[in-house]
Amino acid sequence: MSGDLLQTKLYIPPIRPSLVPRPHLIAKLKAGLAGKLTLVSAPAGFGKTTLVSEWIADCERPFAWLSLDERDSDLTHFLTYLIAAIQTIAPTAGERTAALLASPNLPPTDAVLTALLNEMSAVPQEMALVLDDYHVVDARPIDAALTFLLDHLPPQLHLVITTREDPNLPLSRLRVRGQLTEIRAADLRFTLAETAVFLHQVTGLELSPAEIAALETRTEGWIAGLQLAALSMQGRGDVHSFIEAFAGDNRFIVDYLVDEVLQRQPQHIQRFLLQTAILNRLNGSLCTAVTHQEASSDLLEELERSNLFVIPLDDRRQWYRYHHLFADVLQARLMKERPEELPGLHQRASAWYEQNDFTADAVQHALAAQDFEGAARMIELAWAEMDRSRQSAIWLRWAKKLPDELIRVRPVLSVGCAWAFLDAGELEAAEGRLRDAEQCLEAPAGWVIADEEEFEYLPGSIASARTYHALALGDMPGTVSYARQALGLLPKEEHLRRGTPAALLGLAFWAEGNLIEAKQAFAEAMTSYQKAGNILFVITGAYVLAEMALAQGHLREAIKICEEALQLAQAHGEIAMRGAADLYTELSELHFEQNNLAAAKENLRQSKALGEETPLPRWRYRWHLAQAHIQEAAGNLGDALDSLNEAERHYVRGPVPDVRSVAALQARIWVRQGRLSEAQQWVTDQGLSDGDDLSYLREFDHITLARILIARYRHDGTERTIREAMALLERLLPAAKAAGRTRSVLEILTLQALAHEAKGDTPAAFERLEKALALAEPEGFVRLFVGEGAPMEKLLTKMQDEYGLSETEGMKGYIPKLHAAFSQQNDFLPASRTPQPLFEPLSERELEVLQLVAQGFSNREIAERLFLALPTVKGHNRNIYSKLQVNRRTEAVARARELGIL
Repeated sequence: MSGDLLQTKLYIPPIRPSLVPRPHLIAKLKAGLAGKLTLVSAPAGFGKTTLVSEWIADCERPFAWLSLDERDSDLTHFLTYLIAAIQTIAPTAGERTAALLASPNLPPTDAVLTALLNEMSAVPQEMALVLDDYHVVDARPIDAALTFLLDHLPPQLHLVITTREDPNLPLSRLRVRGQLTEIRAADLRFTLAETAVFLHQVTGLELSPAEIAALETRTEGWIAGLQLAALSMQGRGDVHSFIEAFAGDNRFIVDYLVDEVLQRQPQHIQRFLLQTAILNRLNGSLCTAVTHQEASSDLLEELERSNLFVIPLDDRRQWYRYHHLFADVLQARLMKERPEELPGLHQRASAWYEQNDFTADAVQHALAAQDFEGAARMIELAWAEMDRSRQSAIWLRWAKKLPDELIRVRPVLSVGCAWAFLDAGELEAAEGRLRDAEQCLEAPAGWVIADEEEFEYLPGSIASARTYHALALGDMPGTVSYARQALGLLPKEEHLRRGTPAALLGLAFWAEGNLIEAKQAFAEAMTSYQKAGNILFVITGAYVLAEMALAQGHLREAIKICEEALQLAQAHGEIAMRGAADLYTELSELHFEQNNLAAAKENLRQSKALGEETPLPRWRYRWHLAQAHIQEAAGNLGDALDSLNEAERHYVRGPVPDVRSVAALQARIWVRQGRLSEAQQWVTDQGLSDGDDLSYLREFDHITLARILIARYRHDGTERTIREAMALLERLLPAAKAAGRTRSVLEILTLQALAHEAKGDTPAAFERLEKALALAEPEGFVRLFVGEGAPMEKLLTKMQDEYGLSETEGMKGYIPKLHAAFSQQNDFLPASRTPQPLFEPLSERELEVLQLVAQGFSNREIAERLFLALPTVKGHNRNIYSKLQVNRRTEAVARARELGIL
């Protein structure tokens, strides 16, 4: 980090003599030091930072200060700055943790936090740490890290947070335990007496009680509004008339006050304020570039001395910002009075940012200036690097703001757009941009090229994109044709560019069920990426290799692939870790196959923490699928269906074959719930039958059909259904065996055993089950059998008692392991609750939602905490109201407590 930036962030605002002493608040803050957390939460302009600064001046305990901004939403940066802040008091505290954060092999977050807590515990002195403007940090991993720190906070450390909105921290728990001190807007509002003191100190006027009351009433004690009023009244002869006018519409009042303040400034100051209102941060060089006013640094210092809502960001007075509300009003005034200046101001800001390598800011200001030519040039030049670091979603948001006709004459930009659309699953839009690029190459007149290097390889890039597009649409001949074309166009030494069509060929083989060639081709593509130095692509591809290995029945190999890729990611730092979320999701699924549900849950938790920070396009879809499997194993079938609905909502079309569709997974849960009519409707909707032509992409659907047929036979004893199931399984088995799809073979054999047992043919059931066990034991598959529930447990026990099993050493240990897994299954089922005195009891998920409602969380907050869509939460609320026979949240909570449910 730069020294200037660090000084900016650790700078404690200067302590000015208080105009209005607030001893009751200072006393409350001091008393709160006995707890863990002080939260100062109120809207802008309520004096949060001023109050905390006054407290620091009046407190014997040393304070560290960390000013936050939007750039601090990265967990590693946040922890680095947090340690630097603490070191302003205890210089050696956190040194080891800082070294961990700076190392390329970054340990798991919990390990880093534990190391930091251990170092803090060794500091003997008491201290407090202020996190100022926490609301600007929008990152779940940081919320989770602070929660962990608060849970284990050493007694000598106290945390203070100032914020405009409540943080996503366990405030209710801290409140109940008496570890939280809260200062809210109601506490910070000036009383009538405080308003009188403040106005007298600022204006020096002897205002009547009625005039003071009018100002206090209209501002509701809002300190910033009172300050604006005081500034506007200075030097006026018609104070009474001003106060009468102040009692009008609130928005008009604020505009009027700011107008009065601005109009009393010299013209060059007014011009400077308005012209620089477009900037989030100010320094002399940037302001000079934007305003063409020399000595901008001096002007910024003058604004600060005049209390014109300019806040210094470092003690060297180099960087500043405007008070947020003041900036908003300045921008509104600029747009109203000088709209013709906006394009030029934004263009000059864009030029400064581009010259100083702030690409994102440069693009945003160019777009705001409607300098689409300049924006297009910068966006085109940014594509290659942003694509290689998996930031195509951000890039696409920029590109979508460009006029269509401008993109069409830029073939490199068009292909970048096509790739970004492909990543987002917008296949039709991608097709249009590819046609634009191809037409440019056919008729070269009027081309505009910014990135000459990308243009050199454009035909190969187009062919690669066509490969992706064809595969996503299921066009296998087209996929192979375009992939070969791309590989023919791209030089052999271009490992990165050649890796993509090679990887897509591997995916095409996978979609056809040819796993051996698929793994070989995809592994070669990953080797190309590694030779090119793009470790992120290697890591994001590892989960695909693991899925292929799992389909082959190589469970242990799949786990090894993920673990080695995670080690590679940790060794290469932050950018490489962007692909780790998918790896943790895949590890969750693999541990689930081993019935290690604790490890499955932990990996899914780590996936969530990483994925929320830098989500890749299909991560949420995969995460919800894994969550559904764990919920199903725990017996929470309704929750599992919710998660599958969420997965479907986040589904993005792409080249990775959809070999286990959400719809089929839903049908399987309906079978477990006994909802056979709905499962059968799925069969009808899919047009499935036992006589269909077989293909790998429909293999999972056909196995699901066999499950439904067996369940129908168990339900009504119809001979036709069991015959159809057994005939279908007999056809599926040799196809899966021939292609080496051992995971499918295992499931087919298991279902055959259950079908024969249901038919009463025990010897045939034993024969099929023994084959499945012999295949599953070397790789450690457990969930495959345990997931079949009581019928499989009974068959396994009966087989062991009546038929005996292989006496191999592996099988001797494997069978007891399966029995133990069956006996432990109840440990993962929901704990039994007191019976609910309702005709239709609340589900586990509904109880979870109701508990959060009782704690005061909004629907949106509940959705975020439970990782659900907002409509899903609202649906749960409707179910809760219906079952409790109430109409509102408060009634639901009261009724639930009355019935002993809460």
